[in-house]
Amino acid sequence: MHFKFNNGNAHMKKLLLISLSALLLPACADKTQYEQTVLEQMQLDKDIKDYKLSPERMAKCVVDTSSGHMPGVFGLDPKRLTAYRNYTKMLTLSSSQDPKKTLEELRTDFGSPKELAEAHANYTESLMDCLSAVIMESEGNAKEAK
Repeated sequence: MHFKFNNGNAHMKKLLLISLSALLLPACADKTQYEQTVLEQMQLDKDIKDYKLSPERMAKCVVDTSSGHMPGVFGLDPKRLTAYRNYTKMLTLSSSQDPKKTLEELRTDFGSPKELAEAHANYTESLMDCLSAVIMESEGNAKEAK
């Protein structure tokens, strides 16, 4: 008896991979945009400049810390992806063409003024926690270097 295996399995795997890639690219873009926006904020922050901290290190810390308190169970959860978009919009409010309109949109996007305030508090707390941690880390590295 001779069996001939169908190569359809490989075709299905390729199709699944292509479909999954199509879903993941926009998702990665949301997080990447949030990371880029946070990095830009860190590059402008006076405390980070004064303490001579790495804006890249701070941005990574702030993104990781704030993401842990965002809606959604995991990074590609649709609720988390929406949160990345909303946080990005929140961080760029001051550069908006119409800040008043954007603020109203943010209140709607987040669900309520209270939820927008909670998101802002999450970002601010993450920033402060990271500032403290990165300063302590850099002071520890400076002591070791001596």
